[in-house]
Amino acid sequence: MSSNTLQTIKVWDLLIRIFHWSLVGFFTLAYLTEGEDEWMTIHSYAGYSILILLVFRLLWGVIGTHNARFSNFITRPKEVLVYLKGLITGKAKDYIGHNPAGAMMIVALIASIAITGFSGIALYATDGHGPLATSFFATWPEGAIKEVHKFFANFTVFLVVIHVGGVIVSSLLHKENLVRAMVTGKKQRPVEQKD
Repeated sequence: MSSNTLQTIKVWDLLIRIFHWSLVGFFTLAYLTEGEDEWMTIHSYAGYSILILLVFRLLWGVIGTHNARFSNFITRPKEVLVYLKGLITGKAKDYIGHNPAGAMMIVALIASIAITGFSGIALYATDGHGPLATSFFATWPEGAIKEVHKFFANFTVFLVVIHVGGVIVSSLLHKENLVRAMVTGKKQRPVEQKD
């Protein structure tokens, strides 16, 4: 067969795709309703939904499909730097699943979103609401928790902007639509190519 012959490869399973787009939706909803008293119920339920999604992702990162498992895509920082240098020179290695920079971004996003969500629950507890209302978290200083919550919510937005930029750069460099791949779960690759 010619090296120009393409094959369709299944990359992202349905659960990863549902997780990804649900996280996008719930985070957007939570971010847009933050600080508005009349939207607090929606904000808090969006936050709970995000934390449930993160628990699922952590579990699926251990027992899920090949490309979903953290052990199959998280690399050493040195490999991330090599990949980023390759992006700058236009010679970055093409990966079927997450590239090293994408893997680093996933870890950073999970950590930032988790801190945002947990600090939100702790903040809600200081007002006597939520699952931590009767715990010692309710006695934490409200102002400090609020600052942590706001910082990590905004830091998550910053990471998302970098993530979207990385998706655009990688899509252009490797001539593929990564957004479509996260919708369909599939990528096109030359038949001879091995990863």
